[in-house]
Amino acid sequence: MSKIVLLGATGYTGELTAHALRRQGSTPLLAARREDALQELAASVGGDFPTAVADISDPASVRALLDPGDVLITTVGPFARWGEVAVEAAIDAGAHYLDSTGEASFIRDIFLKFGPRAEQAGVTLLTAMGYDWVPGNLAGAVAIERGGDEVSGVLVGYFNGGKTTSQSMSGGTFASSAGAMFYPSHSHSGGQFVTERNASRVHDFGEVEDGVPARAFSVGSSESLSLPRVYQELQTVDVYLGWNDPDKVQAQAAALEPVLADEGARAKMMAEAEANMPGSTGGPDAELRAQSYAVILAEGIDAAGDVRSKVRAQGANGYDFTADFLALAGRAVLDGEVTKRGAIGPVEAFGVPRLTELVAQAGITLD
Repeated sequence: MSKIVLLGATGYTGELTAHALRRQGSTPLLAARREDALQELAASVGGDFPTAVADISDPASVRALLDPGDVLITTVGPFARWGEVAVEAAIDAGAHYLDSTGEASFIRDIFLKFGPRAEQAGVTLLTAMGYDWVPGNLAGAVAIERGGDEVSGVLVGYFNGGKTTSQSMSGGTFASSAGAMFYPSHSHSGGQFVTERNASRVHDFGEVEDGVPARAFSVGSSESLSLPRVYQELQTVDVYLGWNDPDKVQAQAAALEPVLADEGARAKMMAEAEANMPGSTGGPDAELRAQSYAVILAEGIDAAGDVRSKVRAQGANGYDFTADFLALAGRAVLDGEVTKRGAIGPVEAFGVPRLTELVAQAGITLD
């Protein structure tokens, strides 16, 4: 019988996902590097959870976890550094694949590098299946459909409402975000996929909540790779992140651009950054997560750039949403709900009505 395999189960996001799978009635194979940590996790989750030791540095150990028809959920990041081993193992085994990445360079690799191979192998690759970037795919799709025939573009912004502090981000998120600065971003512009500098644009979405401005800088995401395949009339898909001061982030990205153009300098900076990355050092506890919530704003625009529709999605903290959605989506794939193969986005996988249900079950609802 096919099974769900959770790789990176003892990391911060992995542990949250293990508990979400348990709450939803699934019994995955928990896989991570250390047997003692796995046993501790299995005991805390409750139930008779199988475990297996596997390490990304030993690709054969990851491949040994999988059989044809299995569903691999991986939370092992930064994905640009560690992610390929799990994808290769899934394709080779004939297993379906989901991950929790938000990294633009890895998302591009999934769609452009691994997608054709996965389709040929008859497996599905679902990347960025958490807060990064599922709710924006849904909000963007709804904005497009609400706007009607005049909509030729969609802008999506990700924000946090409530109270956030320096402790609101996990060590893994920090490492992934810092590493992303060394790679190009991307978008869908002029009806085609393009790579570009990080934070190329800043957009004002209005307000996150009363008195809180919703300005954000542009980022690469799955929306710009997936939504144009569903809505082929789209000329523009831009995604924005409302963390930090967007003008400051844009200025820093512009200053860094000529340095990163020198491959030697870029490699040196990456090596220095990786040596100082904290890695998986935990993250906000339940009490701290409860103090903030996700807000996603989407605008359907016409050819002149005028807004024709607006959508607001709001709900669970991003980490809680990621864990619950990964668990829900993994189970849906295991149950045969997703029949399209290759690298696909969440709207392609589930369609808007079913995706709306899954996103709501994971804690985020649309206006």
